[in-house]
Amino acid sequence: MSPSGRPWSLSLMFLLGMASEGINCPSRCSCQYLEVNCTGQQLQEFPVDIPLDTRQLILAANNVSYLPVVELSFLADLVYLDCRKNLLGDDLDFTFIGVAKLVYLDLSFNNLTQVTFSTFSHLLSLVVLKISDNPNLVAIEKDSFANNTWLRHLDVSRTGLTFLDTSTVRDLPNLRLLGLSDNLWHCNCSFLDFITWMMESDVHFPDADNITCYTPVGLHALRMPAAEVQLHFSCLTQLYKQDYVFLCLVGFCIFLAGTMAAWLAGICAVIYEAHASKGEEEEEEEDTA
Repeated sequence: MSPSGRPWSLSLMFLLGMASEGINCPSRCSCQYLEVNCTGQQLQEFPVDIPLDTRQLILAANNVSYLPVVELSFLADLVYLDCRKNLLGDDLDFTFIGVAKLVYLDLSFNNLTQVTFSTFSHLLSLVVLKISDNPNLVAIEKDSFANNTWLRHLDVSRTGLTFLDTSTVRDLPNLRLLGLSDNLWHCNCSFLDFITWMMESDVHFPDADNITCYTPVGLHALRMPAAEVQLHFSCLTQLYKQDYVFLCLVGFCIFLAGTMAAWLAGICAVIYEAHASKGEEEEEEEDTA
């Protein structure tokens, strides 16, 4: 028992609380046990002096434009990282190589431009990934989430995406929620496979009414179920101009080949007849002599 009559365990908890709140807490941030919160502090750079045992780091609503790989890798026990509403963009490849335990990652409301295999491939435990509201995000490589097999919640709503390869999300065995609304989807024949997967999948699509085609003009604002019907008709039954050109070329080639074959057969027949007639004349001359 302590001199005050309380158990030592309570004193120890108090000391831990004091240590987490007062020692190695970044400037302008608040710290609790295993958590650092720097929300809305107008930070320009990744904060320093973050406790190495931090599990939850919140950097929301700042002006951070770069996540330093080395400093971030010191937080090896980090499981929750909230970087929404910052200025992160350009290349994030290999940024998260040192935080393999990360379960929750929010990069929404930033300036991301692309996602490649190297962006999140080291986050083998990732369950929730939010990259919505990145208007400059125009490309997600089809194998970008190949290693994120535990991913259950993925949000790519309100970005600049026009296309998403079906295998990118179809091969995620634990995916249960996928945000796709208010994107610039180009509903052509190449996108039909993805729309069909959406219609047949068990994945939940929040705000489904706003998952619509942006282009072409004829399908603008059309929801995916109706777009699938239109594309099935136009892509699987209707021929395009280039298809007619191809068929015409094939027909012409067949006609030309047939004409040439008939011409050659005629020449061969004429030559044969001439040769046969000449042979008969020679035989008659021999008989006469």
